[in-house]
Amino acid sequence: MKALLLIVGILLATAGGVITYRALYVEPKSAVVITESEVRELPNYTRVIGGALLFVGGSALALYAAVRTVK
Repeated sequence: MKALLLIVGILLATAGGVITYRALYVEPKSAVVITESEVRELPNYTRVIGGALLFVGGSALALYAAVRTVK
C-alpha cells in the first residue's frame, strides 16, 4: 500500500511540475496588459497555481509514504 502511495505521489508531483512549467514558460500567454509605455503578456495564473498545488500535494504524499513510522 505504501509503495502505491509513493508512486501516486511521485506521479502527482511530476504532473504538477510539468503543468506549472508549461503555464509559465511554454504555453501562449493568456492575458495582455497594454499601458502607455509597454505591452506585457501574463501567464495563465489559474494553471500555475493548480500545478503548484498538485506539485506540493504530490510531494507531501510521496514523503508521507516514504517515511517509516515507528510504533
